[in-house]
Amino acid sequence: MTVRVGVIGAGMIGQDHIRRLTEVVTGATVTAVTDIDAGRAAEVAARTGATALPTGADLVASPDVDAVLVTSWGPTHAEHVLNAIAAGKPVFCEKPLATTAEDCLRIVEAERAHGLRLVQVGFMRRFDPGYRQMKEVLSTGSLGAPLIVHCAHRNPTVPESYHSAMAAQDTAVHEIDVLRWLLDDEIVSAQVVTPRATSKRFAHLKDPQIMIFETSAGVRIDLEVFVNCQYGYDIQCEVVGEDGLVRLPDPAAVGIRTAARHGTGVLQDWKDRFAEAFDTEFREWVASVAAGTQPTGPSAWDGYAATVITDAAVRSLESGGETVTTDMKPRPAFYGGTA
Repeated sequence: MTVRVGVIGAGMIGQDHIRRLTEVVTGATVTAVTDIDAGRAAEVAARTGATALPTGADLVASPDVDAVLVTSWGPTHAEHVLNAIAAGKPVFCEKPLATTAEDCLRIVEAERAHGLRLVQVGFMRRFDPGYRQMKEVLSTGSLGAPLIVHCAHRNPTVPESYHSAMAAQDTAVHEIDVLRWLLDDEIVSAQVVTPRATSKRFAHLKDPQIMIFETSAGVRIDLEVFVNCQYGYDIQCEVVGEDGLVRLPDPAAVGIRTAARHGTGVLQDWKDRFAEAFDTEFREWVASVAAGTQPTGPSAWDGYAATVITDAAVRSLESGGETVTTDMKPRPAFYGGTA
């Protein structure tokens, strides 16, 4: 079958996913678009042969929509995801699932009441080839028990609208999700400390930040978030085990020798770095919808966990570096837990 997708939110990421669904992924078509800017929704819909609808509720209820993609402003996510669950339609929600842990739990409870998984959250790193190779290595047990994880998330620059809490909420949240998945372990505490600040930042921003997490098994994670590093978009991850380590590979790039130097280029943009991951993420989601099977990507519970952990990190930052426990609810059996 061809999956008819309705898109709520026609901004930059929404339009990029519409391009992906119409030009890259087979088996899907975009049939409806809505946005708070009705003119933009009409323009985007016209380019794809879709129908522009006035509201997210209208789109979810449309008989021409089999599945829903939510790429609107974060505080609206919970409303649209809950509407999709009530309609019994699969829904892919870009992060965050919701902006509060309470709203995430409302979604979790609604999905559990429905009885089947309908929600997938857009943490694309689980679909990146390098992270998937790391997962395969760790799953064999050949490195022994994981002990330490070293990570870095660096951006060349960020706009003035970027504020200090976004280092956890918008940036580190990707490491938070992928490390929970890689380690198959839960993060139980967060601490954020701030070293000497870079002069190449807006004055209101604390940058860089060093985030320290501990998992339930005692693994220690250190994450450098540096969003004004100047030189490029650079993602690093290394898991140290009892018998060895595994490191995330840098993206493949040609070596260049010129002017007495040998080097490789550094990517400048997250869309380029994770383009393949985004494509794979949507191929697998569309395939699950077409087959009528539950999604295998990040769940509503994963969305809840990420929000709880980023909340703890922000509280630590605001406290001046205190260690903050996450106080997460027990994972329900519905999501693979024992509770």
